Amino acid sequence: MPISEYYRGLREKAGSELLMVPSVAAVVRNEEGGILLLRKGGEQLWGLPAGAIEPGEKPSRALRREVFEETGLMVNPKRIIGVFGGEKYAYEYSNGDRVQYTVIVFACAIVKGTPRSVDGEAEELRFFTKEELPELAIPYPREIFMQDSDTDQAIFE
Repeated sequence: MPISEYYRGLREKAGSELLMVPSVAAVVRNEEGGILLLRKGGEQLWGLPAGAIEPGEKPSRALRREVFEETGLMVNPKRIIGVFGGEKYAYEYSNGDRVQYTVIVFACAIVKGTPRSVDGEAEELRFFTKEELPELAIPYPREIFMQDSDTDQAIFE
């Protein structure tokens, strides 16, 4: 779903003004180690499956919901690989709405499914190797994509 009723209500009150948005993002790898990225309609840059946490929703539940809506995959979060926020995580949507994310990034395992856009947001879904990762709409540190093991330390910014 592109925007929830909760955030739609906030937008009706705040207009396009900056909103602070708690969110989640997923680093989903296939069996070959490729990292799943998506490109939304009308945008050039790629991004992680991600989205806002709704009121009363646990971050792990928000992650599962967002990944399914955007990619058609059912995933299990394995661990937190980073928590990011601040000015670098500000984003302006094509309609002028401005947000600044505080995002919890999870490493995820695919449980089942075939990549496809369920909610229609993603125009393209693709697995990239670490070496071929494109520029991302949200500038996550490249180190989160280089981690391969559950013993790697989480990154906080």
